[in-house]
Amino acid sequence: MSAMSSGVVGDELVAFLYADLAGLNRGRTVPLHDLERRLATGVGWVPADQAITVFGPLGEPNPWGALGDLRLVPDPATATRVDLWPGLPPLHFYLCDARTLDGAPWNACPRALLQEALARFTAETGLTVWAAFEHEFVLEGHVASPPPAFTMEALRLAEPLGAHIAAALRLSGHELETFLPEYGANQFELTCAPRDALAAADEASIAREIVREVARRLGWRATFAPIPDPDGSGNGVHIHLSFRDASGAPVTFDAGRPGRLALAAGRFAAGVLRHVPAICAAAAPTAVSYLRLVPHRWSAGWSCLGERNRETVLRIPETIWFGGADPAAQLNLEFRAADGACSPHFALALVVLAGLEGMREQLEPPPLIAGDPEALSAEEREALGVCRLPGSLGEAVDAFELDALVQTEVSDDMRAGYTAMKRLEIALLDGVPAAEACARYARVY
Repeated sequence: MSAMSSGVVGDELVAFLYADLAGLNRGRTVPLHDLERRLATGVGWVPADQAITVFGPLGEPNPWGALGDLRLVPDPATATRVDLWPGLPPLHFYLCDARTLDGAPWNACPRALLQEALARFTAETGLTVWAAFEHEFVLEGHVASPPPAFTMEALRLAEPLGAHIAAALRLSGHELETFLPEYGANQFELTCAPRDALAAADEASIAREIVREVARRLGWRATFAPIPDPDGSGNGVHIHLSFRDASGAPVTFDAGRPGRLALAAGRFAAGVLRHVPAICAAAAPTAVSYLRLVPHRWSAGWSCLGERNRETVLRIPETIWFGGADPAAQLNLEFRAADGACSPHFALALVVLAGLEGMREQLEPPPLIAGDPEALSAEEREALGVCRLPGSLGEAVDAFELDALVQTEVSDDMRAGYTAMKRLEIALLDGVPAAEACARYARVY
């Protein structure tokens, strides 16, 4: 479809976006008439762009400095084109892999890290990882006096937001499962159907851009910031994981085991819990992320596994047994520490690598924590392996730098670039009141 056919004056541009370590999609655009050639060769990129903080300054020292060049090469499977707004150009973009000039995957590309992690997972276990992301966001510029949470009034006052998001996702090949007004003021949530893990991480990046575009066209602004107001509700990104065998059959469920969690899945959970502090550096990657990762916020305050327990970082959600539903196809592990500032590819890669280690080493599945972990005595928590999540981004980055899995699986350049970026981000907020820090992140995400 040409730009002129939709009443738009000018040439249609296609964005080649790079889902970077800062959790932002950055890139370049090319004219639509040049797309076919560019699909093969991509566009130029600068390695040090990977170390740009969300506030602008470049993390120093970083491994790249002023040297080097990359290519952003689009993956055709991520093609996204949404033409819903008369008189405006379509939203048209691809997600890209960062490659060296000889076409090899760049060793600091989070999407390449996830691809490698998933390939190794399948090679070692014979299974594939399926995933789905839940996204929470807040509408800025919406109603000044928000209606009660979860109500039809809240939903209808925001229309056609939901209708446009559903259409945009469908037009770009995604399957919206639910859209709802959430607990917080002007807060909403969307979930998409599970799919193979790489496509799910791609979908997470794509969905954020779609939501932002829809909100923009309606005169609002959507923010996925971890917590826009320190006294308000946080925006989480819950990552649901399950496993399938070579025939495509689900294998996460075992009715005879605790929590109905199959042995392999339990070992996966144990591996994740072993490395949770380091994973948090990628999954909860801002200085304000840790305002929501505290007990009794229904986010995740504790490093442990629970069944239907929203205080635990890993949760086994409920399954239904009626209406012909198959619990084996529903059961999954939910990782609850991530938020909307994370790189979906980086966070998911670390979760998969940690879980694979647990399966490889045949770790004992963790105990199920049924109630409030805070109600346990210190002795009980120690015996059960229950502990608090990191209390700050600084603590999480310290754990990231020291973690044996990260040191083995994440390239030296990626580790150094990421920690430099995050250390500077922490420094830039030193002494800044929590409300202002939240507002700064809300302006970015």
